[in-house]
Amino acid sequence: MYRRNWFRLAVFLALGFAALQSSAEILKIVIDDTINPIVAEHIQRAIQDAQRTRADAVLIDIRTPGGLVSSTRDIVHDILTSPVPVIIYVTPTGSTSASAGFFILESADVAAMAPGTNTGAAHPVLMGTTMDPVMKEKVENDAAAFMRSFAAKRGHDNDIAESVVRQSKSFTAEEALSKHLIDYVAADEKTLMDNLEGKTITRFDGSKTVLHVAGKPIRLFGMTLKEEILGWLMDPNIALFLLAIGIFGIFLEFNHPGVVVPGVVGFLSVLLAVFALQLLPVRYAALGMILGAFILFALEAKFQTHGVLGIGGIVSMMLGALLLVDGPIPQMRVQWWAALSISLPLGAITIFLMTIALKARRNKITTGEEGMVGEIGVVRSPLTPSGKVFLDGALWDAVANTAIETGSSVIVRRVENLVLHVEPALHIEPAPPANSLSNS
Repeated sequence: MYRRNWFRLAVFLALGFAALQSSAEILKIVIDDTINPIVAEHIQRAIQDAQRTRADAVLIDIRTPGGLVSSTRDIVHDILTSPVPVIIYVTPTGSTSASAGFFILESADVAAMAPGTNTGAAHPVLMGTTMDPVMKEKVENDAAAFMRSFAAKRGHDNDIAESVVRQSKSFTAEEALSKHLIDYVAADEKTLMDNLEGKTITRFDGSKTVLHVAGKPIRLFGMTLKEEILGWLMDPNIALFLLAIGIFGIFLEFNHPGVVVPGVVGFLSVLLAVFALQLLPVRYAALGMILGAFILFALEAKFQTHGVLGIGGIVSMMLGALLLVDGPIPQMRVQWWAALSISLPLGAITIFLMTIALKARRNKITTGEEGMVGEIGVVRSPLTPSGKVFLDGALWDAVANTAIETGSSVIVRRVENLVLHVEPALHIEPAPPANSLSNS
């Protein structure tokens, strides 16, 4: 009797523990950005968390203009190998999932779109170079093969999916459904989950899974602080701004040693910019153009070419900024307004500060002992070779290499330990004696 009760208690606890282990929820993430390494990391973490918590499905709301091929391949791999069913939903109305977004949509266990959305235009693009016919064919064939490797297994039309890659075709939600590129068109998430309830889907590995998603709680899986910061830094315009400010700060520190603050701010800004740029496709020649612009600014301040070198520096910085990030879509490149708003003020400020610094270095020092060098004084007691010289309203100990009589004018050559080293001032008439009166 006691053994039976203990057995029932053990079964009850086991079932309760299993119930606690199962989250009976849908994990949701929202992708509203270009496809980049940060987005890929976010999706990977979400799938891992869904597996750990035994979620019923991962729902990805997506709207993207496209992105990097490398990040797209990472995301597709994570979706195809996910132990939890992945639902991709293009939403809200008016959104698009183009280029890289189309590959991600086709890789899902369930592909769905909201009315008024579109997808497609997945032709591969290589920026910064004109592809010859052979290279163009290679890139197209590689992207088409990548699409064929999973589209048919997801129940989609391989030929039409491949035409989206080769011919950059685009489709509305209804057209995509009729051409078997997606599985559902749903007005909202609730409608989509109701349509999926009890449906049997075939996973990429061939196994069958029955979806139970209607009425289940949806938990939003957000980005970590690190991902949010990196996502902000991944904006090419922000990365350019940090790089320009960083170089400018270091430039100021070299020209005004000891100020410290510009150097520290500049160093940190350059570090952040480099960290962001190493995640983006960067043209190093463009980076050299930006560095060269500061050299031209310095030369303009030194040689005063009436703006020729300065304008050249501004043009060099603008071109370098515009070409800095080799993004496959416009959203992943530096915008012209950002390049212009950074190049013009930075060029003007740099030239102005360099001009002031160079003028200050060229000006003769007029204070302290160094300021007395080159000044003209009057001998008050004979220099044989030491004596007294009257200069700047005071008597100074002085020494000369030759004897100099009282009343003679002398020029200061150097000052050592408050002793003036002087020479006769040639072509200067002797000053009148101190007690002489002028004739009126």
